[in-house]
Amino acid sequence: MLSLRRSLALLGFLMAFALAAVAQSAPLFTTADTLRGSLNANRTWWDVLHYDLSLTPNFSNKSISGRTTIAFSSQGGSTMQIDLQQPLVADSVLLNGNPVPFVQQNNILLVQAAGKPQARLGTGRFTLTVVYHGQPIIAKNPPWDGGWIFETDRQGRPWMSVACQGLGASVWYPCKDHQSDEPDEGARLTVSVPEGLMAVANGTLTQTSTSQGVSTFSWVVRNPINTYNLVPYIGHYTRFEDQYMGKKGALACSYWVLDYNMSKAKQQFVQAKSMLQCFEDWLGPYPFYEDGYKLVESPHLGMEHQSAIAYGNNFANGYRGRDLSGTGIGSQWDYILIHESGHEWFGNNISSKDIADMWVHESFTTYTEALYSECLLGKRAGSTYVCGLRKNIRNDAPIIGLYGVNKAGSGD
Repeated sequence: MLSLRRSLALLGFLMAFALAAVAQSAPLFTTADTLRGSLNANRTWWDVLHYDLSLTPNFSNKSISGRTTIAFSSQGGSTMQIDLQQPLVADSVLLNGNPVPFVQQNNILLVQAAGKPQARLGTGRFTLTVVYHGQPIIAKNPPWDGGWIFETDRQGRPWMSVACQGLGASVWYPCKDHQSDEPDEGARLTVSVPEGLMAVANGTLTQTSTSQGVSTFSWVVRNPINTYNLVPYIGHYTRFEDQYMGKKGALACSYWVLDYNMSKAKQQFVQAKSMLQCFEDWLGPYPFYEDGYKLVESPHLGMEHQSAIAYGNNFANGYRGRDLSGTGIGSQWDYILIHESGHEWFGNNISSKDIADMWVHESFTTYTEALYSECLLGKRAGSTYVCGLRKNIRNDAPIIGLYGVNKAGSGD
């Protein structure tokens, strides 16, 4: 038996070793992380009601210019934090159309909403407009590494979009970039592009025009939406349309793909109706009937952009042609179509207030893959698929991330 002194010495050594290991693995957070991930005094006194975005991308120099108007309700406050990530630059800020002073530092704007320091804006409804421009962060490996996407299709033509979950929507437009505050009255996104290109976005297309070689498209979202879900897709798109008779009546379904992929899309996207029927049976009505359901071919693998799912799975079953479960079940359906559409219920309709609870979005949506397997192939297939996924569990870190610093937990 060890003596008490030797036991205490051993315990001290083990504690020091454990603390050193924790110190080495603990992430380091900056002030910018806290400003991005927390609700502070410059965020809590105002509530976003509506976003109205106007955007012009420039493919040749990989820049964007835009104008974002935020309708908000005020409980009375002084300074507003508006998120806008460098190297984008704010040119002017207007409250109800009148210029107000602001300071741009790091990835935020501090706006004196009442026009001067310490003055307080009263209660009621107001609009704040930010005019901005610059070269946004460009995604290196979307959708995992976020940012603006300037790509070309296989014919060498411009193909642009955004993937910004985690990194945040403020990588391309000014907003309150926090998952707890969705615009209660939805959003509008107006995109101007060179004639010949098509801009697709969330919701429904309400207006198009062409003048002097520039085409403009306005899309309206009638439901609340996460800031990272609101995105444009710009390319040589064509579409076909369908209708699904669901639990709330007729749901408009539209499918937007690059012009040379129409025949592949018509064959692959037949899975959408069986998905909608399965998920409505299990989870209730599709949450966004007013905005329709869309699949949009994207220059990256995929993302759950509300009512405009990003699809880049090469019109093939599985996940880039392979079955993540290793059982053969996942090869019977298109992973991106099914998984990202499952997010319409978990992630888009039911959203976590902090990205630390990303598991709310991802775990339930992973379960919808098993539900679809059961709907398609029977109960045993659903169970087999779930069991097959177990090998992917790494048990590497807590499922829940750290609150208040925009940090998700384990991918498990």
